[in-house]
Amino acid sequence: MASTATAAGGTGGRNWTFLTNHGHVLLAIARDPTARLRDVAAEVGVTERAAQAIVADLEAGGYLHRTRVGRRNEYTLNPAGHFRHPAEADRQVGDLLALFAETPARQTARPS
Repeated sequence: MASTATAAGGTGGRNWTFLTNHGHVLLAIARDPTARLRDVAAEVGVTERAAQAIVADLEAGGYLHRTRVGRRNEYTLNPAGHFRHPAEADRQVGDLLALFAETPARQTARPS
């Protein structure tokens, strides 16, 4: 019996990815720090409300800071933030940003 590949490149009936929605939102913002949340949500494949909740989580965790600029938000990422899972807690999210974001050099750490 032949199996078919899923959109994520795997086989079988289960569709999964290596990164969480939090990781995808962080990367989308890294690529465009002035993106509207509706655009981030569409890119990630979540609702705008879910994207808002994820951004709130990331901000509360110190991974990003949002600043109101006119009618929009501008995001500053903290590449020095560490991964939350104990298996990767010794690594900084800047490593992920450098791997996947097209312009990680634009992101700067905010003083704590």
